[in-house]
Amino acid sequence: MSSSDDACGKKASWPELVGKSIEEAKKIIMKDRPDVKIIEVFPVGTAVTEDFRPDRVRIFVDTVAETPRIG
Repeated sequence: MSSSDDACGKKASWPELVGKSIEEAKKIIMKDRPDVKIIEVFPVGTAVTEDFRPDRVRIFVDTVAETPRIG
C-alpha cells in the first residue's frame, strides 16, 4: 500500500495531478475511483466542512487562466 492509498488499498490522493486541468484531473480521478460520486472544485483557502465522505474528492485551484479584464 502506498502513501496515497486508503485503508482498503484504494487510491486516496493524486499528487501527480498538480498542474493538470480540472477536467483532466476529474477524468483521472473517476478512472481510478469510479465509486467517487462528488468532485468539488474550490479556490485555494476556501473553508470547507471537516466531515469525511469516502465518495467525495475536493480539488483546490489557484491559477488565473486568462487575463482578467473589464467588460
